[in-house]
Amino acid sequence: MKHGPDRGLRWEPDRAQHAIDFFPAMLTISEGAKVGQPFELLPWHVFVAGSLFGWRKSSGRMRFRSAWLETGKGQAKSPFMAAMGLYMTGFYGIPRAKAFAIGQDKNTANVLFKDAVAMCRGPIPPAPGDEVDESDTLANNGDVVIRGEGDNAWKIEFPETGALFQALANGEAVSGPKPVLVAADEIHEFKSNSSIELWKAAIAKMPGDALMLLGTNTPAVDQIVGSNYSAFYQKVVTGKFYDDEAFAFIARVDAKDHENIFETPEVWTKSLPALGITFPRENVDGMVNTAKQMLSTALSTKRLYFGIPVGASEFWIAEDAWMAVLGEVDPDRLKGCKCWLSLDLSKKNDLTALTGAWLDPKGHLWEKTWYWTVRDRLKERSLADQAPYVEWVEAKLITAVDGAVIDKTFIAQQVAAICAEHEVDFLAFDPAHIADFIAACEQIGFPVWRFEGPDKPEGEGLKLVSHAQGKLVRFEEKQLTMPRSIERFEDRILNKTITIEDSPVTTSCAANAHVVSDGQANRAFDKDRSRGRIDGLVTSAMAAGAADNELGETPVTDIAAMLG
Repeated sequence: MKHGPDRGLRWEPDRAQHAIDFFPAMLTISEGAKVGQPFELLPWHVFVAGSLFGWRKSSGRMRFRSAWLETGKGQAKSPFMAAMGLYMTGFYGIPRAKAFAIGQDKNTANVLFKDAVAMCRGPIPPAPGDEVDESDTLANNGDVVIRGEGDNAWKIEFPETGALFQALANGEAVSGPKPVLVAADEIHEFKSNSSIELWKAAIAKMPGDALMLLGTNTPAVDQIVGSNYSAFYQKVVTGKFYDDEAFAFIARVDAKDHENIFETPEVWTKSLPALGITFPRENVDGMVNTAKQMLSTALSTKRLYFGIPVGASEFWIAEDAWMAVLGEVDPDRLKGCKCWLSLDLSKKNDLTALTGAWLDPKGHLWEKTWYWTVRDRLKERSLADQAPYVEWVEAKLITAVDGAVIDKTFIAQQVAAICAEHEVDFLAFDPAHIADFIAACEQIGFPVWRFEGPDKPEGEGLKLVSHAQGKLVRFEEKQLTMPRSIERFEDRILNKTITIEDSPVTTSCAANAHVVSDGQANRAFDKDRSRGRIDGLVTSAMAAGAADNELGETPVTDIAAMLG
């Protein structure tokens, strides 16, 4: 309100009120505790509808082109999105307006579309003091024509204006679409974002009002599409990313509520804004009582009702602790700090990851990871791994190289560039394929040598130190091992003495990870049992282990203590 005019924005309360008044004037609730009553908007609906339709650009066009709605289950997202489709097609004043409900499959797309159909078949709310006339419906009055019988309805037409509202499955398309609204429900179920991005492009081409409306429960960490969109909109609303055309309403409990969420019902409305209004408290009580006894139910209940994201199995570390150490890492600002590198080379078309770790004078560790993959079959591998490689490559989060395998000279050049500007102590490596990396270093004229123990002669150039990947720890030898590195990595995360570059690729690797342990509680990452690529997490742990190393030198943690 204060600075919007400087950005060409203005607030029009009459436009907001028109949208808010439409719902109870024309539609009745089609199911639930208040079925048959006028569709009075919930408080969170009022905020969303008012914001979307009240904010305008100087041209008069709607300010927002996309909206993200994320709440717990049962908070009337789908009916609200359905009613939005009816409003923008039949009652907003755009001739031949077209709205589409899309989903991962036809069943998902039909969730909100069936709500729209039910509202068209339900009675129009009567004037105050009048009785409900069950025959007074949009369908019976000819205001709409519903194509398809019963639950098989697939299109709503508005004969007077030529407008339509249609359900489409993910991947279905119409020729030359000019949508005023695309409503995508259950985003957490989407395996790929390709259709969402295609429809967003169609929205972007519209000269007037048009909106991409995305609705979801809080996605699981391994539901990559939903997690990535949610992360983007969180950055927008918290001011970490500027996008004046993106709107979000995200309802989750706070991180401090996670541990005792089942015992603190007073905070449940943070994620359940309809609790006690249209969503009965008993619905949650039953799920919570069961969740207290069953771990599998506890995880799904925390995510679906309270907005606590979890993976298909538990995150390898407390997720709020992981999220708390993500941030910006600028290597240029860390020049002069001691640095360690870690490398995990891919087999053929996996990810190759290189992590740099810098220790600042206060003993805080800063980590940044670079990624490479091959360009060949990138889209197919995105679908197979359920990871948006194409988008990550376009965003320069991953470097895609030509060829069937990654040319290791790309990695060698990056290592050489880091070593030229930073105080690199050594590079820790996964023994697999290291000979190819050494050959690539020789090819570009960058000297490296393999450390084989303190009693062996040193070579020239960058020192390469082997990092064991399994659970085995040889106490009689000074070496880098995964159990030690995981322990040191976790300690830094839990103590917040590390900042890990906030990259969706690295968080995806962390979400995919599966940790195995032996009888002595020695742990290692298991790539075969993980849910997807974990290379970036492996190198992040290796880098932390390298920084806090046990190679017969003074441990970094002791140096930090001496520095105060």
